[in-house]
Amino acid sequence: MNTKSKIFTSKSLFINQNKKEMNILFLALNLFAIFDYSTQHKFEFINNSPFQNLKIREYKLFTNWLDCNERGAVLFYYLTVPDTGNLPRPTSFRFDPDFPRDCQQTSSSSYGSIYDRGHLVPANHLDHDDVAIKESNYITNILPQHNKLNSMAWLVTEEITECLRDDFDLEVIGGIIMGDNVENDIFVKSHGVRTPDFFWKILINLNNGDVNAWIMPNDETTAVRNIDPYLVTISEIEQKSGFYFIGITDEQRYKKQTVSWAIPKGCDKSK
Repeated sequence: MNTKSKIFTSKSLFINQNKKEMNILFLALNLFAIFDYSTQHKFEFINNSPFQNLKIREYKLFTNWLDCNERGAVLFYYLTVPDTGNLPRPTSFRFDPDFPRDCQQTSSSSYGSIYDRGHLVPANHLDHDDVAIKESNYITNILPQHNKLNSMAWLVTEEITECLRDDFDLEVIGGIIMGDNVENDIFVKSHGVRTPDFFWKILINLNNGDVNAWIMPNDETTAVRNIDPYLVTISEIEQKSGFYFIGITDEQRYKKQTVSWAIPKGCDKSK
């Protein structure tokens, strides 16, 4: 997937949301768009988040938006393709040589403690392309993620994506909510980055428009494989993250699933 991006800044925009008869006014916002000309698919969002120093970084098969004040990615996006490869994930984490260093973490070393170097876009979804899988291990795609979340609940969302991408194309949108918990911000001195309080993800079935969306705490409570309690609406993600997604229908925005999509029996989640 080759992408070309355009950035529209300082836009004044009125958006009417019908939910509970509330009108939401967005003024002087940043409007970002990324176009995929190979599929004629377009992703756009309005930035009303706390992250107001965004820089877009387009990789071969995915796109991250980094806040230079935070020295880390706060939003990511990609389209899936059927699984046709099984390249190994790189073992080392590196700085992105083509992105400003003052927008990246100050260290690529392990966080240690109970936090992993958590991927936003997982390598396994890019294992058909040698360039893209290497780019997934850039520190610009990594944030402190509690080892329970990384190995359990968040991993389940990756496995759902991995196993369903052979059946239909998926649009994947994800990001973080930094929150106000300062007690977990233990890597500011060593890596220059705060620890997100929540990770969120949206999966959209591009065949029928169906949606799964989750917000997950970045702590030990996410040591579960039943991720249904974390299901939310896209509207909740928009309200809590500050990112408003253009092109989402009202049905998609306000529909809350009660059960996450099932992982098909026999799926090889490691490939």
